[in-house]
Amino acid sequence: MNVDIQNKTDKNQLNYLTLQISDLNVFNGESHILRNVDLSVKRGEMVCLIGRNGVGKTTLLKTIMGLLKPRRGTIKLWGKRIANLTTDQRARLGIGYVPQGREIIPRLTVKENLLLGLEAKKEGRKGKDEIPEEIFKLFPTLKTMLLRMGGNLSGGQQQQLAIARALMGKPNLLLLDEPTEGIQPSIILEIETALRNIIESRGISVLLVEQHLHFVRKANRYYAMQKGGIVASGNTMDLTQEVIQRFLAV
Repeated sequence: MNVDIQNKTDKNQLNYLTLQISDLNVFNGESHILRNVDLSVKRGEMVCLIGRNGVGKTTLLKTIMGLLKPRRGTIKLWGKRIANLTTDQRARLGIGYVPQGREIIPRLTVKENLLLGLEAKKEGRKGKDEIPEEIFKLFPTLKTMLLRMGGNLSGGQQQQLAIARALMGKPNLLLLDEPTEGIQPSIILEIETALRNIIESRGISVLLVEQHLHFVRKANRYYAMQKGGIVASGNTMDLTQEVIQRFLAV
């Protein structure tokens, strides 16, 4: 009976929750980094994770991606447990990840960097490798730079490339770690517009770590972290100055 109930719940979540995290605990040696984290992201929703440096935000994204192993807790994607899956299996299941620092490959061209994103597709790379026109609609600048080396791009252009590369795998869930860090305001607006377009057109879900207040307010909901745990959450339109000072002010 319990199994049947769980299966029905998971089927309902398939249309509602992209990501569901419960009681997640992660250690680094004996250091307790994440403490009893509960978090969810709905289909077609952008959720922002806020908090000062060193509270565990990046650790949480890495754990979702499978780069770190939890000691306790569950991670579900579309209602299915993924804790035992490898990082590449999670990518093929539909998780795209843009780490802090972007990690584009400097000695590959923009086109070659983009094509690497095809490795994450569920069916893998098949037939002729092509870059969908949708990518260039989201980030028009990249189309003019396909033969330029990734290492020769500006920081903002590299960030656009990193996000576009993740989108090449057609993820259902996109994880972004500090996407506006060190980027000029004009490109922040371009990234913001691109994310909103991809959410509306594909129904993709986004979980991002962010400090830039304007960008934070563009998310639907927020979770605030402190000392490895979730200590506040709510709609971003309800973010008070007190919360901003507590979790975002340097």
